Amino acid sequence: MKPTQVLHNAGQSLWLDNITRTMLDDGTLAGYISELSLSGLTSNPTIFQKAISGSDSYDQQIHNFHGSNISDQKVFFTLAIADLQRAADLFAGIHQLTDGLDGFVSLEVSPQLAYDTKATIAQAKWLHTGVDRPNVFIKIPGTPEGLPAITAAIHAGIPVNVTLLFSSQQMLNAADAYYKGLELRVADGLSPSVQSVASLFISRWDAAVAEQVPDNLKNKLALAVGCQAYRDYRDLLYSERVQRLMNAGARPQRLLWASTGTKDPAASKALYISGLAAPYTVNTMPEATLLHYAEHGPNKVTVIDPDGEDYQAVLSEFEAAGIDLDQLAVKLQSDGAQSFVDSWTMLMEVVASKRSSLATRPPESDNLANGEPLG
Repeated sequence: MKPTQVLHNAGQSLWLDNITRTMLDDGTLAGYISELSLSGLTSNPTIFQKAISGSDSYDQQIHNFHGSNISDQKVFFTLAIADLQRAADLFAGIHQLTDGLDGFVSLEVSPQLAYDTKATIAQAKWLHTGVDRPNVFIKIPGTPEGLPAITAAIHAGIPVNVTLLFSSQQMLNAADAYYKGLELRVADGLSPSVQSVASLFISRWDAAVAEQVPDNLKNKLALAVGCQAYRDYRDLLYSERVQRLMNAGARPQRLLWASTGTKDPAASKALYISGLAAPYTVNTMPEATLLHYAEHGPNKVTVIDPDGEDYQAVLSEFEAAGIDLDQLAVKLQSDGAQSFVDSWTMLMEVVASKRSSLATRPPESDNLANGEPLG
């Protein structure tokens, strides 16, 4: 049995933090589903920027927009939706088998909207309608301005992947926004069965403090932050608020471990996989991390102990070393939002450049998959 199957059997969903049209065309993604226990995937602007710039798979579809006044943003979303619809269809069997809990793919609203509540709500609704699949999450950042947008999207019946979370408190804020949306649905006589995950970014914690702490503390902060979040997540699952909603037909928001590829070459590639094994959670892995774990991961899983005290001692050591964890969480979220904006800018430049360079290619067709814009 592959280590990925062992991890899946322990109750954790394994998702891929990547998507390319090539892996859809050549059967790679389908193979990961059948052979590596993959049950979902996530995407972001950086992933699509690399996919579109590094392949000619999107060229014909991009070219078919030549001469139109459609914005580069709408061109991109048309490309992304075509890919994510195909991926969602590959995961449809898992989505049905788990009664709608698993088998999701994710599409992110423009990172430029991270601090604009009204525009985020509007774009989330637009993308949800355009994708037209039951197993697609719309990714909305867990910034202060994003939280009311999350509530509004859930109230409207849109599954949400809350992104850019870095601390236990930010995760709890995202959960509160989610449950508010469900409570509004219950009050309106609507089904509260609208799914959500809260994506806690892991590896950036260790990268942020690597040059500020002694060697004995390197690559220990991220797992300690994750363990603290898991404890608070478990406590929330047992709360009266969540159990009342479950009694009305809701499912709790799941905790998702994001950014789980190690950034330190000296650290184990499986550091944030083995260290964050836990039931009713998701680990979305970079492709290289997934493949490494499938071949070299352990044959036995050690699940996080939410009542363990070791992580608290580690957090105390970092505070004693002068790391303000609350302040760092705010900075990581702000820096993360900016890095996604930077990737979005590069993505728009790639789309614009390809539209220009492919202008002389003859169009092939005018259907949605080859050029007709969303909306």
